[in-house]
Amino acid sequence: MSSSAITADRLYPLKFCPVYQERVWGGTLMTETLGRELPQSGVPTGESWELSDRHDIQSVVKEGELAGVSINELVTACGRALLGSKAPATDKFPLLVKLIDAGERLSLQVHPDTQASRLIGGGAEPKTEMWYIIDTRPGAKIMAGLHGRATRLQLTTLLDSPEIESLMQVYPSQPGDAYYIPAGTIHAIGAGNLLLEIQQNSDTTYRISDWGRVGSDGKPRQLHREEGMKAINFTNRTNPRIAGAVGKTKFNRKYDVVTNCPFFKVFDLRLSSRWNDTTKPGDSFHLLSAIHGSAVIERKGEQTFVAPGETVLIPACCGAYTITPEGKNDCVIVKTTL
Repeated sequence: MSSSAITADRLYPLKFCPVYQERVWGGTLMTETLGRELPQSGVPTGESWELSDRHDIQSVVKEGELAGVSINELVTACGRALLGSKAPATDKFPLLVKLIDAGERLSLQVHPDTQASRLIGGGAEPKTEMWYIIDTRPGAKIMAGLHGRATRLQLTTLLDSPEIESLMQVYPSQPGDAYYIPAGTIHAIGAGNLLLEIQQNSDTTYRISDWGRVGSDGKPRQLHREEGMKAINFTNRTNPRIAGAVGKTKFNRKYDVVTNCPFFKVFDLRLSSRWNDTTKPGDSFHLLSAIHGSAVIERKGEQTFVAPGETVLIPACCGAYTITPEGKNDCVIVKTTL
């Protein structure tokens, strides 16, 4: 479809083709929990980029009249009709949505904020993110933030030691919990986690320790300690965990997950029956990520089926829509807006 044929009145709830990423630490929960058929290359799949507007990874529409059109083509053609008035700019989609499948623990890493990105240079982009735990294996854990007594000297001294974990806030990983990771927070996703990641549109990551691991080529992966130490916010020792709702509900419920972040807002929808929602007067798009159970999104009589793990983009101009759990089972939807 030519760009001139992409107009706001042709927008509808959009699903995108996942882009799978090989990672040395990748796992198998995407297949076991979500039923995904993953590429078989000999290297584990660690990430699925569900919605990406990066120059090197462009998500394309999966279904409907706009199938095959890239997210950036949509942004360029439709601007604020797609993004909404709260979007900081109209040159790219402001967020990146991923599934992370950790068969082994990820590196100990940090992302820069705006100030650190300017200091470090080299194309660094700020990155604040949020994790929502979908499934775990026994013993899975999350490391996020330094504990209150940890010092810069201790961190630099223990970078090559397994004892570095003793400086971290460490949490047992539980499905339904979420973690808010502002830029500057040192962190690592432990082995046995499957999670949804909502983040700023950035791919800047500084590894400060990789636990002595080697890559698929048999060599240690590159570390970025100088940049990472500049990016760490040593004053932030807040608890990043947001405890999930416990048990099932007979009624629809909406829980706040992340509401004080300047880059995105996240809510947990626990649905047992039809849920009415709207993008209001076009202030922001909605991202609807199915976590458990499937659902049908309906707008103007047209239906979009959403399976567990899938994300649907509701353009800002769409207005009223409904979400209905499929079958007799409840469903959990993570809703993200600006």
